[in-house]
Amino acid sequence: MMTTTQGGPMTKILFTILFVSVGVIDAAEPEKTPTPVTPETIKASVDKSLKLIQHSSGESLKHRKCFTCHHQAIPILVCSVAQTHGIRIDKQNLKLQLKRTHDHLKSGRENYLQGKGQGGKADTAGYALWALEVGGKKADQVTHPVAGYLLTWQKDSPHWKCTSHRPPSEASDFTTTYLAVRGLQVHAEASQSQTIEQRLNQIREWLTDAKPADNEDRVFRLRTLDYLDDDDEAVQAAGRDLLERQRADGGWSQTSELASDPYATGTSLSTLHQAGLLKADSEPYIRGLQFLINTQHEDGSWHVKSRSRPFQTYYETGFPHGKDQFISMMASGWSTLALIPAYPAPSKQP
Repeated sequence: MMTTTQGGPMTKILFTILFVSVGVIDAAEPEKTPTPVTPETIKASVDKSLKLIQHSSGESLKHRKCFTCHHQAIPILVCSVAQTHGIRIDKQNLKLQLKRTHDHLKSGRENYLQGKGQGGKADTAGYALWALEVGGKKADQVTHPVAGYLLTWQKDSPHWKCTSHRPPSEASDFTTTYLAVRGLQVHAEASQSQTIEQRLNQIREWLTDAKPADNEDRVFRLRTLDYLDDDDEAVQAAGRDLLERQRADGGWSQTSELASDPYATGTSLSTLHQAGLLKADSEPYIRGLQFLINTQHEDGSWHVKSRSRPFQTYYETGFPHGKDQFISMMASGWSTLALIPAYPAPSKQP
């Protein structure tokens, strides 16, 4: 299992691996002088991003009545993790984000009981349950039916399949499967334990032969293997596969054809660390942090170009980058999660 944010103690043995740089590097050279990775620069980076993420998530509540992965799930995850590291957050905003998430699932309770779900299907259900879990919300009569829905949804498939195509965050069967597995483990009713174990055995068999096609696949294959906590050798192999994709610039890319970007880099670093496979003071990790610090904007954001075809009404959230703001919000959240393990410990008051 993973660390506190992953629902269990970190038990993996750190592996030693020769760093290999692979892939096509087509990222433009930074125009500014690289900022050194120090406790001060890490703290400044996280503080700026947290301020922006919390502000934007608050603004989103004014314009949308539903739950979103980019403006509820990721901010909840970031703020909850930050809080465990002693970093000051806006607790009222976190409370409101959790309420919006719970209220959204509550509004669809009947649909979940009928096996219909809500828009976004397993992705929405899974991200929402994950957000509630890390935010400290216990399973209840609202989340039980959501987990029950995940148990029956696509039950004839060897794994859960993504039903939308919004790369990178909602386009991978590995991501959907991880979210569903986690939701079942935490929010299902005890009476469903036998059926859940049967479903998880299907997932274990699928993971044995499943081949990841891009970085999102690799990240969430590793997360799922680690969360199931069955095969340390498989976790180690999945970790090596992900780490070997680190580029010469310190970052990771969404696909082999694209340049390194903050979303792929943030998800990779965070996942390798959470799985206990990469220490925050290791050479590859520091190189990844250097990439993130050097690509962060002065306003605290990281910019990633959207690869999704818009289908919802556009709205502003106080987050920069226009039509790219939603994936950039997620990229900024994951980048912050990658930086937090290296955040300097708060000084003790005399």
